[in-house]
Amino acid sequence: MELSQKRQFKNALYEQFARISRALANPHRLELLDLLTQGERTVEDLANETALSIANASQHLQTLRAAQLVSVRREGLYAYYRLSNPSVQALWLSLRQVGESQLADVQAVVQHFLADRSQYQSISISDLYQRIEQQDVVLLDVRPSNEFAAAHLPQARSIPITELSQRLAELAPDQPIVVYCRGPYCLFADEAVTTLSQRGFEVYRLDGGIIEWQAHGFALAQEAAK
Repeated sequence: MELSQKRQFKNALYEQFARISRALANPHRLELLDLLTQGERTVEDLANETALSIANASQHLQTLRAAQLVSVRREGLYAYYRLSNPSVQALWLSLRQVGESQLADVQAVVQHFLADRSQYQSISISDLYQRIEQQDVVLLDVRPSNEFAAAHLPQARSIPITELSQRLAELAPDQPIVVYCRGPYCLFADEAVTTLSQRGFEVYRLDGGIIEWQAHGFALAQEAAK
């Protein structure tokens, strides 16, 4: 291959990789990807979760789709988006981890907005796995029920955060409870820990969610747990 052809090859190759970085270079699109790690969602659901208009959410999703990071299926009047490949989930997790390790501002934001979290008891993914094996803990998924149905941790029970206060009687007061939601920056679990601890439960917040669980090599469940 001649020198000019080598340069053309490199230019063409890295231009394709740059399509991915350009698609990711927007905070709204990163949040959309984060939500889609929880399962398939409609444009309307995604717009509501991200406080975007439907038109803006759709435009961002089209950019992600053009970079082949998400795919879409249509059912009647609705468009359902999902991650196009498991590698996209791994990409988002890697990007987040690099940001956490390299950008001091990430931790500054977390400390500023989540300072109260230090009072909560937490548990790691590996410790939770052992406790599930020993069957000595109640695992509570406080995400919306559609996300639970798409995938959840083994033996988890679904009580969405919006229903928790009305369903406390379903929980045994003498059993430790581990709560999880979408991941380390999701606030549903924080709300649940506060609610449960105020009512005398022994409660822990999981350090992560379903994608962190998978990153440890553990399988998810997809059938509704009892």
